[in-house]
Amino acid sequence: MTDPSVTAAICIIGNEILSGRTQDKNLAFIGERLNALGIRLSEVRVVRDDESAIVEAVRALSERYTYVFTSGGIGPTHDDITTACIAKAFGVAVERNSEAMRRLTAHYANTGIEFNEARRKMADIPVGAALIDNPVSAAPGFIIGNVHVLPGVPRIMQAMFDGLKSRLVGGAPMLSCTVACTIGEGTVAAGLGAIQGRYADVEIGSYPYFRAGHFGTSLVLRAADATRLDAAAEEVRALVRSLGAEPIEAAAEPAEGDAA
Repeated sequence: MTDPSVTAAICIIGNEILSGRTQDKNLAFIGERLNALGIRLSEVRVVRDDESAIVEAVRALSERYTYVFTSGGIGPTHDDITTACIAKAFGVAVERNSEAMRRLTAHYANTGIEFNEARRKMADIPVGAALIDNPVSAAPGFIIGNVHVLPGVPRIMQAMFDGLKSRLVGGAPMLSCTVACTIGEGTVAAGLGAIQGRYADVEIGSYPYFRAGHFGTSLVLRAADATRLDAAAEEVRALVRSLGAEPIEAAAEPAEGDAA
């Protein structure tokens, strides 16, 4: 079974996320990969490019969860302050890492792009941290304590995460089942609550959607135990039938508003 004590959090860093200028694409990717590893993603924070905000968030998440992943703020510009903030959170200095310098020097020599001081900044790593390989653009991330520091660019972050996931230890992945129906949330609410009461080990979520002029609800069940998941799902199907509709096995619909 999945060990519920193996948990994770994500700290997304960047003013551009909070302003709406950039839409985060990393959360869903990391969440799916963690689930497959049997690690429960339990919290996500989005913080601005501000030292005190980053330090506070990283310290709090590091103390609370098994694994923490940050994205954003480790590039060559003045507003890329994540590395310094992570070092402060752990009470260590930042040094120009010799292995990071070797990788970056080789990369820029091959590309013909000037390896200037701004780009050298990407070799600055907290003392004692382990590097995370970057197969796309060479600039490494790093691991210090239980915090895994990754870039914000989705293609680079995804390649780096896939490279480090073998270091993560979880349990069996959570299993899921979705039963959709053409019934509003308010109609299924009472019966669904009763089923949840009988299956405390199964997460049951209700997500309304509006499609082709009609309300409907996707009932999503998640559990580590396949037998318990199947039993709860069958009760949900029976509930839908008792309310005069036929259950539809389907992918979860996005919530588009409250169904009455």
